[in-house]
Amino acid sequence: MPPLPSGRRGARAAAALPLAAALALTALTAPARADTPPAAGSVPPDQDPFYAAPANIGGYRPGQIVASRKITPKVGDYATKTDTWQISYRSNDSHGAPTLIVTSLMVPKKAWTGTGPRPAVSVQAAEDSTGTQCAPSYGLSSGSVIAGWGAAWSTQLLDKGWAVAMPDHEGPKSVFMAGPQAGHAVLDGIRAVKNFTAAPGIGKDNPWTLNGYSGGAQATGWAAELQPSYAPDVELKGAAMGGTPADPEAVARFLDGGIFSGFEAAAAASLATEFPEMDIDPLMNDAGRKALADARGKCLTDLLIQFPFKKLSGYSTVPDPLAVPRVKAVLKLNTLGSAAPATPVFDYHANTDEIVPAAQDDALVKAWCTKGATVQTVRDAIGEHALEMVTRSGDALAFLSDRYAGKPAPDTC
Repeated sequence: MPPLPSGRRGARAAAALPLAAALALTALTAPARADTPPAAGSVPPDQDPFYAAPANIGGYRPGQIVASRKITPKVGDYATKTDTWQISYRSNDSHGAPTLIVTSLMVPKKAWTGTGPRPAVSVQAAEDSTGTQCAPSYGLSSGSVIAGWGAAWSTQLLDKGWAVAMPDHEGPKSVFMAGPQAGHAVLDGIRAVKNFTAAPGIGKDNPWTLNGYSGGAQATGWAAELQPSYAPDVELKGAAMGGTPADPEAVARFLDGGIFSGFEAAAAASLATEFPEMDIDPLMNDAGRKALADARGKCLTDLLIQFPFKKLSGYSTVPDPLAVPRVKAVLKLNTLGSAAPATPVFDYHANTDEIVPAAQDDALVKAWCTKGATVQTVRDAIGEHALEMVTRSGDALAFLSDRYAGKPAPDTC
């Protein structure tokens, strides 16, 4: 990617300030670690036995519950408005190996008075991190504002009387942009909630939709795409997704050397962890190996602060590490669009998105439409990545409401 003209670089940097400032604020308000947890979920997952997979995890079915516990959420007013549980269950990583995932189930205390069972939404938070302390479930139970990203997605849904399940879709290794891992975690999380019997009004008959933005949209897209083959028993009414990073190579090339290259560091460390067959160590110089180690175990705020304006070529012994065949193969494996979702999709994006380029999302929509998917595509001529989520949140909510109501889904294919 050639250097940006100074004016364009300055404009992108200025547009980044609201998001960067918000992320920096969340870092300052994150809770400190505790040696002795005073309450369930008050220590990070890697210190909490609840997140440890049993030795016989391979004997569990995908989506089978391993354990559960009721928690008092420390985000917003969820403690007074919802009953909340953490549910651990068996899922599969990107290679099909058994793994333990945790989802957070929030059910409004107010009785559901609508028609049929209470609707449920799987909300995929934009974790975009490489450390378990950044997991949505831990943020929700500890009060870390890292969970605020997912909680912001959930408030409107809970106010509608809908139940919300928020899976830790990056899994126990905190892998960002690992598509199959994320899709499996989401779908198996729905299976787990369907089998959960402790929450009144929640069971096998609740209608389900998906919702996610940015990194959460990537997980949402993978769940929608994999559902027909991986989880045909999980019926989905619809999926809303915005600012979707569908193609990790295209997004990496767009971000390389820019203010948001911390996302690139997160994806590189994550994919190297999830896909050892990439074998990227021989491609790294000494600075690259140190950067890869430094990028692990971090939340997004730290990654953005530590890795701005970094280029992959500065860490590599080859001119273009993304073009190395074994790397390119893994990137392609994690690119959405190889199969059509069976559920209707609402896909929105700002054409001027400064973090996730719209063109690669357009390519995803084209691929899905060509394969027979039903997609309502919305593009805003002008918009900023974080603000687009706010701008179109009402439309996403309306789309999901209409799917629960059984209305025909719009199709712009």
